[in-house]
Amino acid sequence: MNTKTVLILCTGNSCRSQMAQALVNHDLGDRIRALSAGTSPGPKVADGAIEALRLAGIPTEGLSPKSVETVMREPIDLVVTVCDNAKETCPVFPRPVPAIHMPFHDPHGEPLESFVRVRDEIRARLLPELQRRFAS
Repeated sequence: MNTKTVLILCTGNSCRSQMAQALVNHDLGDRIRALSAGTSPGPKVADGAIEALRLAGIPTEGLSPKSVETVMREPIDLVVTVCDNAKETCPVFPRPVPAIHMPFHDPHGEPLESFVRVRDEIRARLLPELQRRFAS
Protein backbone atom coordinates (compact mmCIF):
# COMPACT_ATOMS: atom_id res chain seq x y z
CA MET A 1 0.00 0.00 0.00
CA ASN A 2 1.22 3.48 -0.89
CA THR A 3 1.45 5.58 2.29
CA LYS A 4 0.40 9.20 1.83
CA THR A 5 2.15 12.05 3.65
CA VAL A 6 0.18 14.92 5.13
CA LEU A 7 1.74 18.12 6.47
CA ILE A 8 -0.29 19.76 9.20
CA LEU A 9 0.66 23.41 9.29
CA CYS A 10 0.01 25.96 12.03
CA THR A 11 1.70 29.12 13.19
CA GLY A 12 3.49 28.02 16.37
CA ASN A 13 3.46 24.24 15.79
CA SER A 14 3.01 23.87 19.53
CA CYS A 15 -0.57 22.73 19.96
CA ARG A 16 -3.18 21.96 17.28
CA SER A 17 -0.79 20.77 14.59
CA GLN A 18 1.13 18.64 17.10
CA MET A 19 -2.06 17.00 18.37
CA ALA A 20 -3.21 16.41 14.79
CA GLN A 21 0.14 14.86 13.84
CA ALA A 22 0.05 12.49 16.81
CA LEU A 23 -3.60 11.53 16.21
CA VAL A 24 -3.14 10.86 12.48
CA ASN A 25 -0.01 8.80 13.05
CA HIS A 26 -1.67 6.82 15.84
CA ASP A 27 -5.06 6.23 14.22
CA LEU A 28 -4.18 6.16 10.51
CA GLY A 29 -0.44 5.42 10.54
CA ASP A 30 -0.79 2.29 8.44
CA ARG A 31 -2.03 4.42 5.50
CA ILE A 32 -1.16 8.05 6.24
CA ARG A 33 2.01 9.59 7.67
CA ALA A 34 1.59 12.97 9.31
CA LEU A 35 4.22 15.65 9.75
CA SER A 36 3.64 18.99 11.39
CA ALA A 37 5.39 22.30 11.16
CA GLY A 38 4.90 25.97 11.91
CA THR A 39 5.31 29.18 10.02
CA SER A 40 6.76 30.67 13.24
CA PRO A 41 7.40 27.74 15.59
CA GLY A 42 7.25 28.15 19.35
CA PRO A 43 9.87 26.93 21.82
CA LYS A 44 8.04 23.74 22.92
CA VAL A 45 4.86 21.74 22.56
CA ALA A 46 2.17 23.06 24.91
CA ASP A 47 1.85 21.09 28.13
CA GLY A 48 -1.92 20.93 27.64
CA ALA A 49 -1.48 19.34 24.20
CA ILE A 50 0.87 16.70 25.61
CA GLU A 51 -1.49 15.96 28.51
CA ALA A 52 -4.59 15.78 26.27
CA LEU A 53 -2.80 13.26 24.03
CA ARG A 54 -1.53 11.28 27.03
CA LEU A 55 -5.06 11.06 28.46
CA ALA A 56 -6.20 9.50 25.16
CA GLY A 57 -3.33 7.00 25.17
CA ILE A 58 -1.58 8.68 22.22
CA PRO A 59 2.25 8.55 22.19
CA THR A 60 3.96 11.95 22.36
CA GLU A 61 7.62 10.96 22.02
CA GLY A 62 9.45 13.00 19.43
CA LEU A 63 6.91 15.83 19.26
CA SER A 64 8.64 19.17 18.99
CA PRO A 65 7.97 22.42 17.15
CA LYS A 66 9.74 22.75 13.83
CA SER A 67 9.83 25.24 11.02
CA VAL A 68 8.08 24.55 7.75
CA GLU A 69 11.46 24.91 6.05
CA THR A 70 12.55 21.62 7.65
CA VAL A 71 9.88 19.68 5.73
CA MET A 72 9.91 21.47 2.38
CA ARG A 73 11.69 18.60 0.60
CA GLU A 74 9.45 15.86 2.04
CA PRO A 75 7.15 14.04 -0.42
CA ILE A 76 3.99 15.78 0.80
CA ASP A 77 0.66 14.71 -0.72
CA LEU A 78 -1.55 17.20 1.13
CA VAL A 79 -1.10 20.29 3.30
CA VAL A 80 -3.68 20.94 5.99
CA THR A 81 -3.65 24.38 7.58
CA VAL A 82 -5.28 24.35 11.01
CA CYS A 83 -5.16 28.08 11.76
CA ASP A 84 -6.04 31.13 9.71
CA ASN A 85 -2.58 32.69 9.98
CA ALA A 86 -0.91 29.57 8.59
CA LYS A 87 -3.41 29.56 5.73
CA GLU A 88 -2.51 33.15 4.87
CA THR A 89 1.25 32.55 5.09
CA CYS A 90 1.39 29.01 3.66
CA PRO A 91 4.67 28.75 1.78
CA VAL A 92 5.12 27.72 -1.81
CA PHE A 93 6.44 24.17 -2.01
CA PRO A 94 9.02 22.96 -4.55
CA ARG A 95 6.25 21.12 -6.40
CA PRO A 96 2.48 21.72 -6.47
CA VAL A 97 0.83 20.31 -3.35
CA PRO A 98 -2.92 20.31 -2.74
CA ALA A 99 -3.98 22.17 0.38
CA ILE A 100 -7.08 22.34 2.52
CA HIS A 101 -7.93 24.67 5.37
CA MET A 102 -9.53 23.11 8.46
CA PRO A 103 -9.31 25.59 11.33
CA PHE A 104 -9.54 24.52 14.97
CA HIS A 105 -9.85 26.66 18.09
CA ASP A 106 -6.51 27.57 19.67
CA PRO A 107 -6.60 26.32 23.28
CA HIS A 108 -3.16 27.73 24.13
CA GLY A 109 -3.23 29.21 27.64
CA GLU A 110 -6.64 27.70 28.42
CA PRO A 111 -7.53 24.87 30.84
CA LEU A 112 -6.87 21.24 29.95
CA GLU A 113 -10.54 20.76 29.05
CA SER A 114 -10.06 23.08 26.05
CA PHE A 115 -7.16 20.97 24.79
CA VAL A 116 -9.25 17.82 25.19
CA ARG A 117 -12.14 19.40 23.23
CA VAL A 118 -9.78 20.41 20.40
CA ARG A 119 -8.15 16.96 20.42
CA ASP A 120 -11.56 15.33 20.09
CA GLU A 121 -12.63 17.76 17.35
CA ILE A 122 -9.46 17.04 15.36
CA ARG A 123 -10.15 13.32 15.66
CA ALA A 124 -13.81 13.78 14.66
CA ARG A 125 -13.27 16.14 11.70
CA LEU A 126 -9.74 15.83 10.31
CA LEU A 127 -9.24 12.07 10.42
CA PRO A 128 -12.42 11.21 8.48
CA GLU A 129 -11.54 13.88 5.90
CA LEU A 130 -8.09 12.36 5.37
CA GLN A 131 -9.59 8.88 5.10
CA ARG A 132 -12.06 10.15 2.51
CA ARG A 133 -9.38 11.93 0.47
CA PHE A 134 -7.01 8.99 0.44
CA ALA A 135 -9.49 6.13 0.12
CA SER A 136 -8.42 3.77 -2.64
